[in-house]
Amino acid sequence: MQHAVVAEGLEHPWGLALLPDGQWLVTEKPGRMRVISAQGRIGAPIGGLPAVAARGQGGLLDVILSPTFAQDRMIYWSYAQPRDGGNGTAVARGRLSDDLSRVENVQVVFQVKDTYDGDKHFGSSLVFGPDGKLYITIGERSDKPMRPTAQSLASHHGKVIRINADGSVPSDNPFVGREGALPEIWSYGHRNPQGIAVQPGTGAVWSIEHGTRGGDELNLEKAGANFGWPGAAYGIEYSGDAIPGATTTQEGTVQPVYYWDPVIAPGGMVFYDGAMFPGWKGNALIGGLGGKHLVRLVLQDGRVVGEERLLTGLGERIRDVAVGPDGAVWVVTDEENGKLVRLARR
Repeated sequence: MQHAVVAEGLEHPWGLALLPDGQWLVTEKPGRMRVISAQGRIGAPIGGLPAVAARGQGGLLDVILSPTFAQDRMIYWSYAQPRDGGNGTAVARGRLSDDLSRVENVQVVFQVKDTYDGDKHFGSSLVFGPDGKLYITIGERSDKPMRPTAQSLASHHGKVIRINADGSVPSDNPFVGREGALPEIWSYGHRNPQGIAVQPGTGAVWSIEHGTRGGDELNLEKAGANFGWPGAAYGIEYSGDAIPGATTTQEGTVQPVYYWDPVIAPGGMVFYDGAMFPGWKGNALIGGLGGKHLVRLVLQDGRVVGEERLLTGLGERIRDVAVGPDGAVWVVTDEENGKLVRLARR
């Protein structure tokens, strides 16, 4: 294998989405979205995006295409939405113009209920499931007073959200009709999930999240599942202290399929389905921010049976990962001089 830097000069790129013509949509956290050609030509910022709260971990985050992009040219993106008194994660959609210069008819399809004046743990990764529903990962905003909201069904914080493409609530969501529960919630008890992907063949939805020091997690999503945070967690506080009141297991919570100690600080995630590396079919590829590498996980019968670290020589924080038309693997690096990198056979 060899890697090549296809483009650079991006400011903290976050999301990466393949267009049908082989070009890439890339977000930059300060609030820009660009089209980059497979040869590395970087387009001007796309017009029409709403303002973002580009502060700390906030800003313009993930971007994906609608499953019906070929017909409607709709794209979806997540971002930290500026609000009176603070900010909150939101998801918008709009039509990408034919000349790729702007988004039109922008509509906010989801926004977290609560406003908070913080700069951490926004999430937020996006994926459409095989059922056509949009899954959204939301962090619990990090600060200790906010952590319990991950367990509250009256808050969107620390959740995976499931909505229809137009922002309406699917009637089969697990908490629809429950008094005091927000109907968009699919699962809860998450810390800061920043990756989500659909497994080919099974259609299962998997998420990955920044855990505590010694507790990054890979989770198999289930309707109504409680993944435990902050009461159930692996690892310790990043200060070195124990997590108050936490144990590794707790009745009524779901264990991670896999966890990392030491942590990798996971970013985006995709399942490999390309032709270039046939031995990787069905493997999960995960960006490592803190680890500065790309993780390849081999899954068998819902368990991780192998792990490989790739792009270790790049020496940069790998934020998002995607598979190109020929099966090459593409990543963006979360740096001041962020790069679009292609990993392929020699």
